[in-house]
Amino acid sequence: MRKISIVLGTFLSLFIMSCEGPIGPPGFDGFDGLDGLDGQDGVNILGTVIDIEGDFIADDYSIFYEFPQTVEVFESDVVLIYLLWGQTEDSNGEAVDIWRLLPQTRILDQGLLQYNYDFTFFDVNIFLEADFDLSTLQAGDTDNQVFRIAVLPAELLAGSRLDRSNIEAVMNAMGATEKDVQRIKLN
Repeated sequence: MRKISIVLGTFLSLFIMSCEGPIGPPGFDGFDGLDGLDGQDGVNILGTVIDIEGDFIADDYSIFYEFPQTVEVFESDVVLIYLLWGQTEDSNGEAVDIWRLLPQTRILDQGLLQYNYDFTFFDVNIFLEADFDLSTLQAGDTDNQVFRIAVLPAELLAGSRLDRSNIEAVMNAMGATEKDVQRIKLN
């Protein structure tokens, strides 16, 4: 047993002594490599904003929009839709759009009319619901309706206190401006 202790002690002493000493000079930097080919574009995690214009037509009174290949929507994403409610003027006399988040209810002479929607990660369906016959609607309620579709990634909303009813706050969070919004006419 005593011989094993002496041998282990000797190896331990040699090991500790070999770790001491002056630090050597730094090595040389390697050569820069050649630039490679650019990779594929990544997924847009900032979201997408699209305006669509369409008519609610008799039978189903809905506007269906399928997301193009350039817009990637994941199951975890949130899709918000705003109705262009009207316009006002700013202090310079320039037109300013008024957007309202769906669902939106209007009280008409015929009864209650609601603009509503549902979505998947493939498409959006905007539809009218009412407690009266939709064929009695005026053209102003069904024709040339403009909707703003905002696709917000789940990562953007995680833990945020974003006011979803405020289109300006949503677009600011996404880093989008009015000139970034693509307008598509349907029908």
